[in-house]
Amino acid sequence: MNVMDMFRKKFEDYRRLVDEGGEEHARATLMEGYPERQKKNMGPFFEGCTLFEGFKKAAPVYESFGMEMHPVDISNNNRDAALEVHVRCPFMEMARDFGFKKPCQVICELDQEAMALAFEGITIKILTTMADGDCACIFMYQR
Repeated sequence: MNVMDMFRKKFEDYRRLVDEGGEEHARATLMEGYPERQKKNMGPFFEGCTLFEGFKKAAPVYESFGMEMHPVDISNNNRDAALEVHVRCPFMEMARDFGFKKPCQVICELDQEAMALAFEGITIKILTTMADGDCACIFMYQR
């Protein structure tokens, strides 16, 4: 199964779970084991380096499935911090295919919740989203 098929399956599962038991049920079900998978998948990018360096290493992976991500180092006040700036999102149409107005609750919000649970001390905020009409999705990570 290629990466985009995995994302399509995630939307399909989320749609089915929402239809079966609502949004809260879908989120809880998809979060089962997600922090552990996130740690396994993203850990190699972030261990032993700054958040900015980790996102820089991860950028080619994001590009391989149609995202264009530009990390920005905003470390300050003794905090390791980075912005993850996405200017291309391949999930907007996929979300609509499954009856969602936005892909955020299925992709980014779950990924970030799992990331915060997987890596002690990381806080994450969604600052802007293309799904809301902004020119980029901007996520702030701090630790």
